[in-house]
Amino acid sequence: QDKEKLEIRKLNDPPSAEMVRDMIKYARNVIEEFRRAKHYKYILCLTLTPLACELLEICELSLDKMGAVFEDSNVYMLHMMYQAMGVCLYVQDWEGALRYGQKIIRPYSKHYPSYSLNVASMWLKLGRLYMALENRMAGVKALKRAIAIMEVAHGKDHPYISEIKKELEDH
Repeated sequence: QDKEKLEIRKLNDPPSAEMVRDMIKYARNVIEEFRRAKHYKYILCLTLTPLACELLEICELSLDKMGAVFEDSNVYMLHMMYQAMGVCLYVQDWEGALRYGQKIIRPYSKHYPSYSLNVASMWLKLGRLYMALENRMAGVKALKRAIAIMEVAHGKDHPYISEIKKELEDH
């Protein structure tokens, strides 16, 4: 699956091997920069909005640059989209978080095993976002997909599954 995880954009003029190597190096550096920025945010307890905006800007600029070479299903792209989604959740930008989550779910479902908790977690986040944005039909569908995976991974009697089912009943 490594080929799928490192998928390069199909272009009329394909990028050179050197350009791909440079972009991978860039992606790794920006991921590390992002981790450091997040770390300082927690240590210094900086105000929410300015640093979050800066982190989101890092993600968006990186996605633009990497997107010229990498497909959205590329692991480096997915990592930055996941980070951007996290920042959007942090600042309660539900629409932004949903947009990133919708881009992430299909590649996650392809890269991870059928009953991966990473996929279940993404469906759970999407379900809750849909519900928060008053799209009940999509929310119920997403939450049911999360439950189906979790029932296999955790077992049908797991308290977390009961909690999500109750959440569904309450909406």
